[in-house]
Amino acid sequence: MKRYLLPLVIFLVLAGFLAVGLNRDPHEVPSPLVNKPAPAFKLPRLDAPEQMMSTQDLRGQVWLLNVWASWCVACRQEHPLLVELAKTGTVKVYGLNYKDKREDALGLLRKSGDPYVTSLSDTEGLVGIDYGVYGVPETFVIDKQGVIRHKQIGPITPESLRDTLLPLVAQLEAS
Repeated sequence: MKRYLLPLVIFLVLAGFLAVGLNRDPHEVPSPLVNKPAPAFKLPRLDAPEQMMSTQDLRGQVWLLNVWASWCVACRQEHPLLVELAKTGTVKVYGLNYKDKREDALGLLRKSGDPYVTSLSDTEGLVGIDYGVYGVPETFVIDKQGVIRHKQIGPITPESLRDTLLPLVAQLEAS
């Protein structure tokens, strides 16, 4: 009987971990960067590679950093919503073009509209790694002091925009 007890205990522990994991929302992966300063970067602009932009250039404003790529199907799904958001002027949206070819990225923006104040080129994906990007798209809400206040994994939806992102932006703008 004792011989079966250890495997049974191991099985029950593993089943418990599986049950907990299956009840979690995959879009709510905790980020250790939330409520910490956004990692510094200095990257070339996608549309003008000779011009650089850094996190210091963005201080003093609430902004969204949307990590995207032309090869990403989910990015194309959220793109029209970002274009509409940009038209409202509610919050400035900056793009981080992730592991993409410049020509392909510019082609997508020409074809589908450009919601970004500017888009930065992260061809090697190093800034994405600094931000803990699991995959594209991901969007970060960054406050006036340069602190990450929220991380959205996966495409922005009308519901996530209405219920989470815009209320948080309004709260950060007021403070």
